Amino acid sequence: MSGNRKYGRNTDGTFGKGNAGRPRGTLNKRTLVVAALLEGEADKLTRKAIEMALDGDTVALRLCLERIHPPRKDAPVSFDLLPMNGAEGAVQALGSLLAGAVNGDLTPLEASALANLVEGYRKTLETMELEERISALEQRR
Repeated sequence: MSGNRKYGRNTDGTFGKGNAGRPRGTLNKRTLVVAALLEGEADKLTRKAIEMALDGDTVALRLCLERIHPPRKDAPVSFDLLPMNGAEGAVQALGSLLAGAVNGDLTPLEASALANLVEGYRKTLETMELEERISALEQRR
């Protein structure tokens, strides 16, 4: 059955039909052609976009402003969480985040992002506790 598989894990551990495709970082031919055509013209094109923006072209204006001050993809969140000193603290923090999302103090995306941080913290605590337990068992031997 493994001989006629169309998809699945390849012998090298990758997934797919076995064709790795283009090497990572290799540019598309079209991209190379466009880059060659634009080479040396960046200053003129930038100046033209600025002139168009100053003349009232809203698309050019948006393009220029987005280069000056790109839109934020993330923002700080102000939300009170109690210090987490163990798994119980992580559980309380998750409950607090859930309540914050339900009450409208946090958006669901904000609550989810913060919950991921809390979960990462909990996993780190768990790993630390396991290492301490293993170390203590090894010392008893």
